[in-house]
Amino acid sequence: MRRLLQICIFLITGIITAQVNRVSDVKIQGNKRLKASFVKKITAVKQGAELDSLLLDQDMEFLKRLPSVSHAYYNVYKTVSGDYDVIYNVEESFTLIPSPSIYTTNNGEFAFRIGLTEFNLFGRNIGLGAFYQHDIYDSYAINFRAPFLFSRKLGLAFNIQNLTTQEPVFFASGAAQYKYNNKSYELLGLYRFNFNNRLEFGASYFTEDYKFKGENVDNRPELNVHKWLLKSIYEYNNLDYHYQYVSGFRNIFNFQYVTSTNDMLPDFYIWWNDLHYFKRVGEKGNWASRIRMGLSKNDETPFAPFSLDNNVNIRGVGNTIDRGTGSIVINTEYRHTVFDKKNIVLQSNVFIDSGTWRVPGGSLSDFTDSDNIQVFSGLGLRVIHKKIFNAIFRIDYGFGLTKNASKGLVFGIGQYF
Repeated sequence: MRRLLQICIFLITGIITAQVNRVSDVKIQGNKRLKASFVKKITAVKQGAELDSLLLDQDMEFLKRLPSVSHAYYNVYKTVSGDYDVIYNVEESFTLIPSPSIYTTNNGEFAFRIGLTEFNLFGRNIGLGAFYQHDIYDSYAINFRAPFLFSRKLGLAFNIQNLTTQEPVFFASGAAQYKYNNKSYELLGLYRFNFNNRLEFGASYFTEDYKFKGENVDNRPELNVHKWLLKSIYEYNNLDYHYQYVSGFRNIFNFQYVTSTNDMLPDFYIWWNDLHYFKRVGEKGNWASRIRMGLSKNDETPFAPFSLDNNVNIRGVGNTIDRGTGSIVINTEYRHTVFDKKNIVLQSNVFIDSGTWRVPGGSLSDFTDSDNIQVFSGLGLRVIHKKIFNAIFRIDYGFGLTKNASKGLVFGIGQYF
């Protein structure tokens, strides 16, 4: 009887095992610079594992998020043995990207930045880049990012920066111009929990130097201080990409804690959260929205961290026209594809940008003060190359809807958000 029971269990187990669809092999097609071994390392479907359509779909979305991949899809074929071959078809992006930009400084002078970044170094999705900037003063930076350096979950990033600009600082008696220098060295650990969630955590050591420009008639302060910064970034990403179209949610929370080597300066914290929502509208439309909320330590200081700026939050408002210790910004726009042929896309957009600020040392009621609220609207145009990573040339014209508002053009690379 016991022998018969063992035979039955063996037969049932064999039948169940035989009914499981197994992956016989995973093959990568269409890749040129991207290493097939790297793709197999970072994707979830493995040889010998059970065939799972949900994991196949996740792998495609995950690959399309990589800078080196413009599009990806899969095929499944049954083998003579009854198992399945999985083929991942990859359309690569060109990833050696120059980043030139020309603009005017806060005092109307000519300024430029030129940079070069490789986003697929060694065919393993490693980013290495640098830029040189002349904005009245000379600046440079070097960046390295390898999110899968150690495994499919664990990576590393470091950044070196020497940035010098002329910055307006706002006092009760009016704005003053400062020469601002920031030298920083940053090291970050990168960890991906699963398909949707990832974490960055690390520290940087930096020096901030504010030197007053011109005659300091009111004895305005100058700073030169060495600081340590602890940084944490948590991202939930559920975006679905199809070339220039995006749908889904993404949320990014950023927290930083700064302590100074100067005992006279208090410790400082800042956090902000970006919530993105994208929705396909018909065949050629895309609605995109971002809500950014942030607070910092509410010191009454002219060096407040949140700035009201053309290139950061509100298009058309000007270059760093105000600062605060808290901000709430809502950006929403409708993008419409007016031309799409082969690899070139022309996209128009209509947008509304709005925001409000807490003044340094103020209260949360500052957010509802009409003097602190800015609302801008406008039109824009994007020229997109599908097969070059982030090859989106952007131009927007924004005009103010609130009192004493400005207007102006904003140029950039990549979507505004």
